[in-house]
Amino acid sequence: MTNILQSLSKTVHLSLGIAILFLLGLHFFGDGFAFDRYFFSWLFRYLHVLTGIMWIGLLWYFNFVQIPSMPNIPDEQKPAIGKVIAPKALFWFRWAALGTIITGLIVSYLQGYVHQAMILGIGSGDPKTTAIGIGMWLGIIMAYNVWFVIWPNQKIALGIVESTPEQKAKSAKTAMLFSRANTLLSFPMLLSMVAAQNLY
Repeated sequence: MTNILQSLSKTVHLSLGIAILFLLGLHFFGDGFAFDRYFFSWLFRYLHVLTGIMWIGLLWYFNFVQIPSMPNIPDEQKPAIGKVIAPKALFWFRWAALGTIITGLIVSYLQGYVHQAMILGIGSGDPKTTAIGIGMWLGIIMAYNVWFVIWPNQKIALGIVESTPEQKAKSAKTAMLFSRANTLLSFPMLLSMVAAQNLY
């Protein structure tokens, strides 16, 4: 077991294997289930939750851990963050954001409320579609910020693309502010989505 846990790849593969065994157990030792719209709605909701945890977890890591800690890190150690940790974290961060949006839209399509949610349930008289619609739009805005503001500016700030020291400083501030804006939006976004699933 130690050999498995010392490798992230092996750990993740084992975790996925256990999850699949649980799924098969639920299928064969329960009442079973058809591979229909309900199954795929569940499957994409599961993927939506997984990618969402990765995305928001990293957003909160940046805002609650990395950014506040940077002033306390000695200058000679900061390149380890900027050259090694941040690029890897930003890779998972941006792709998890995209995965969360895509899987969320697929779930809403499979469950038949994508259109009503995207227009915030206006005229439907259904507060559930209004709630989930607010959450979806906040998530889309946040993902837009990740891909079209935070990531381009982080590439400059981290020296992935050529830039002057002034441009790096400006881009670092812009990326931080939009990351902080996403943190601001994250609590109401999650509240809207959880409310839609549990209050209506």
